[in-house]
Amino acid sequence: MNLALSARIGWRYWRTRKANAFASFITFFSVIGIVLGVASLIIVSSVMNGLEGQLKDRILGSVPQVIVTPNQPLQNWQSFIDEVKQLDKVVAVSPLVQTQAMIQSSNGLSGAQLYGIDPDYGQEAQLLDGKLIQGDLSLLTAGEYGVFLGADMARNLDVGLGDKVRLYSGKGVMFSPLGPVPSQRNFRVVGLFKMGSVVDGALAFVHYADGARLMRKNPAQLHSLRLFLEDPFQANQVSEQLKQTFDEVTVDDWHRNYGHLFAAVKMEKRMMSLMLSLIVAVAAFNIVSALVMMVVDKSADIAILKTQGVTTPYAMAIFVVQGMLNSIIGLIIGCAIGLLLAFNLTTLLSELGLSLLGPGVVLPVLIVPQQISAIVVGTILVSLLATIYPAIKAAQIQPAETLRYE
Repeated sequence: MNLALSARIGWRYWRTRKANAFASFITFFSVIGIVLGVASLIIVSSVMNGLEGQLKDRILGSVPQVIVTPNQPLQNWQSFIDEVKQLDKVVAVSPLVQTQAMIQSSNGLSGAQLYGIDPDYGQEAQLLDGKLIQGDLSLLTAGEYGVFLGADMARNLDVGLGDKVRLYSGKGVMFSPLGPVPSQRNFRVVGLFKMGSVVDGALAFVHYADGARLMRKNPAQLHSLRLFLEDPFQANQVSEQLKQTFDEVTVDDWHRNYGHLFAAVKMEKRMMSLMLSLIVAVAAFNIVSALVMMVVDKSADIAILKTQGVTTPYAMAIFVVQGMLNSIIGLIIGCAIGLLLAFNLTTLLSELGLSLLGPGVVLPVLIVPQQISAIVVGTILVSLLATIYPAIKAAQIQPAETLRYE
């Protein structure tokens, strides 16, 4: 005996018309269940990946991914920058000053996270690349006191290019007989940007030297260092590496301000995947039901095969093959439908006149091969487990008892 015989018999049982119509009905719906489950998992996971990638680009592409602050400002800091640049996963570094600020115009007042950056560093020049509505980053020069505002903030303040705004810094406060006086200075709006996220109403950029002066710090010294990473999600590993490499530094990353947002997205992805996986699980239960009915229907055949020398493992293999055929067919069709819809989801929604994210907004889709592989492997494993109980029942058939009245 060999497995080829078991596979051939399993294939024959699968393709022949069942004597029990209800068993055929359950078999059909087990295949449909796997198709729907696999296709839904691929589509939803791809859309969730796209939304997460969009958030990562729009938020983590604009805010500092990792910030390194020496305990004391550094006067000769080029060697320190060179050391940090040598770390794994670090793409580029640049000087940074930051503070919570208030921005006042003649028509309004708004809070902002203010970043002082140096456009002469290559990565900073790409910071607002493709996201500028008006202006150019080259206009951000030391001593000119120019500021870049998010589009939402500019609209709230009712300002445009060339308008004057007053910045109040939470750092550099001076004390007078009348109480604490915040550091303040007039700036001119030289650019507007739009990231397409919440940061459009919360961020402002000035030149590093101008930001340092606003906070009453020495612009010739290094106060903080901004790190650009290969992947912002590697921030925790890089932070730990920095703490182990440098003693007198404070390390911070994006998790403090935006970690809750991405944790919520991650949890939503997992819950959606779990819910849709239940469709595959229900389909697997249908495979169990259909195979149990098939075992009952073919009990005499199995008994005869056992009298001719078919051993228990090969008898089990017959029904494992039959059940896995249902799974593999459903898996192939489900993958084809899921990938086809995922690649053409935006076009399909447009043809149907549907807009899930608002008019003119493209639904982001990102297909990750590792996720598709996990869906395929998971479906095969669940289906394989579903065939074990019916296969064991088939193997327990006793030829003498079964054939007594045949």
